[in-house]
Amino acid sequence: MSNDKISVTGTRKPLFGNKRSHSLRSSRRKWNVNTQNATIMVDGKPTKVRISARELKVLKAQGRI
Repeated sequence: MSNDKISVTGTRKPLFGNKRSHSLRSSRRKWNVNTQNATIMVDGKPTKVRISARELKVLKAQGRI
């Protein structure tokens, strides 16, 4: 993931797939996005947002948080 493509707008969506039992029967399930509360600087003012953990990790590495 490129650093200039960090989205704070919440464009990530849940993933869908199959839940598999021990006998390999399948049923549909959903993996939700790991969203976290964070305070970031927007126009010099602290703003609380809900962003994914991946975006939070990249923003911390870049020193934006």
